[in-house]
Amino acid sequence: MTRYSRITGTGSYLPPRRVTNADLAADLAAKGIETSDEWIIERTGIRARHFAAPDVTSSDLGAHAARAALESAGLKAGEIDLIIVATSTPDMVFPSAACILQNKLGIAGCAAFDVQAVCSGFVYALTVADSMIKTGSANKALVIGAEVFSRILDFNDRTTCVLFGDGAGAVVLEASDTPGILATDLHADGKHVGILCVPGTVSGGAVLGDPFLKMDGQAVFKLAVGVLESAARATLAKAGKTDADIDWLIPHQANIRIMQGTAKKLKMPLDKLIVTVDEHGNTSAASIPLALDAAVRSGKIKKGDTLMLEGVGGGFTWGAVLLDF
Repeated sequence: MTRYSRITGTGSYLPPRRVTNADLAADLAAKGIETSDEWIIERTGIRARHFAAPDVTSSDLGAHAARAALESAGLKAGEIDLIIVATSTPDMVFPSAACILQNKLGIAGCAAFDVQAVCSGFVYALTVADSMIKTGSANKALVIGAEVFSRILDFNDRTTCVLFGDGAGAVVLEASDTPGILATDLHADGKHVGILCVPGTVSGGAVLGDPFLKMDGQAVFKLAVGVLESAARATLAKAGKTDADIDWLIPHQANIRIMQGTAKKLKMPLDKLIVTVDEHGNTSAASIPLALDAAVRSGKIKKGDTLMLEGVGGGFTWGAVLLDF
């Protein structure tokens, strides 16, 4: 009998502190940096984002989202035999956020590790979990995207600090005899490292390089729309499906223009595009599972719907997952 994997539960968590564009503009104005609600919305579609308190880590956010996903799936934490956390902002250099989160869930023994593909991280992590379940290496997996991007933002740079937020999303992926994940497609091209990166590290007890996020927005935009379309089409081809088979498009929530551009290329009406970037900002690896959970809990996404998830991020990485929910 062929073995498949299916999403059986979703969960998400946002830190309580909601920061509107007006809040951010006021903070920046105090530093002599000019921006406005209108300027941010026009360029990005973002109206607000959430920032974690200084003592809250990615694994803290991820644990909240994981518990919600477990409850949704009707499982206890002890039934999980694989934890994968997608993050670019782990709690510490090592061990992984996944191991720390595993302990917070009160379980031990199952495989736990992080995946680092920046904003494509959740798509990468879901693909790895799907492969491990299909080969029998796992039966019930927690796949989590969790980020505290506010920690790596330069609040003197209005072109980047207005874009990002903190949060976490999670899914439970279980072995099944009916298809759930239909096809996946992953890519990377390291020659584009410089257009989106945090070019710093820890060395000798000090930061070596620059610990703040750097981005060439125009270069990212230009690259993103093209690779998102190609990944989506490659995934559809692998599954023997067409654009018309997609019920909902859930792209990485980076910029409303990129998201709408991708939907148009896939000939999808904009009312089939799941959008949370307006309230969450860009939460990197957390953005797709956050958007998925919001759409499931609002009743938009229903059992049997076919979803296209796709992400693009620093590396440069990109990929897509087609699944029946």
